[in-house]
Amino acid sequence: MREGRGWSRSSPRPWVGGGSRRQQAPWLYLAPALVVLGSLLVYPIYQLGLISLFKYTQAQVSGGEPTTFEGFGNYAEVFSDDQFWQVLLATVVFAAACVVSTLAVGCALAVLLTRVRAVPRLALMLAALGAWATPAVTGSTVWLFLFDADFGPVNRVLGLGDHSWTYGRFSAFFLVLLEVVWCSFPFVMVTVYAGIRAVPGEVLEAAALDGASHWRIWRSVLAPMLRPILVVVTIQSVIWDFKVFTQIYVMTNGGGIAGQNLVLNVYAYQQAFASSQYGLGAAIGVVMLLILLAVTLGYLRLLRRQGEEL
Repeated sequence: MREGRGWSRSSPRPWVGGGSRRQQAPWLYLAPALVVLGSLLVYPIYQLGLISLFKYTQAQVSGGEPTTFEGFGNYAEVFSDDQFWQVLLATVVFAAACVVSTLAVGCALAVLLTRVRAVPRLALMLAALGAWATPAVTGSTVWLFLFDADFGPVNRVLGLGDHSWTYGRFSAFFLVLLEVVWCSFPFVMVTVYAGIRAVPGEVLEAAALDGASHWRIWRSVLAPMLRPILVVVTIQSVIWDFKVFTQIYVMTNGGGIAGQNLVLNVYAYQQAFASSQYGLGAAIGVVMLLILLAVTLGYLRLLRRQGEEL
């Protein structure tokens, strides 16, 4: 067939049904990761939900008594417990403070990385990655030593004498918040810094020439362009900080004096393992999962609406 505007054997065939195949292509690329995540998450979540529907104590674990189907009895017991609502409120406030502080510190240091020379930038990156790589138990122990009432250097520098940071409820939460921010900000800093480096320099120069301040450039130029990255780091921070366990457990010795520093994860651990009420602890875990899903979906929906308005 002679060459022309029409199709020839040497020319590529038109993609029949290309629209549907293009829509399926991303899912094909994601299929291996979805299979791995499904095998690691779906079955444990199924078991968690299943245990939450039964009376599952140490007697049932050891086979001394038969397992009894409770239905939503464990959930009713959780929701009727005043301590659960107090712990939930404390968890929400503490997680929100951790998320806001982590994002503020991480974003500020990411901007700072773009304005310092190579050697200070490398030193800051290495220090941040060192904090990121430190295990939670080790980091919590180090922070406890720094703020120790008898031997801690912080009290000596501030002249606080033998002040105990873990005795008071708010001071203990504040101490844990510092440790959580210290081990979490490197992820935000590195991720946001990579996003800033991808922004064309001409855009920032134009904003600076127009007389915009550093804060105005961040709020009006960088933040909108970095919205996808900020969504990822925010959701990740919400998930991490809402389910904080190690820092609270280590630094407040299992939840503080009379449980004044309990968060949901530690509260569920106490119900499941300390009290051997595994069904009750599983119910609290399911409630935490549903809260995180609701917060994540609500946040994504809000950002989508803001994007459509813009």
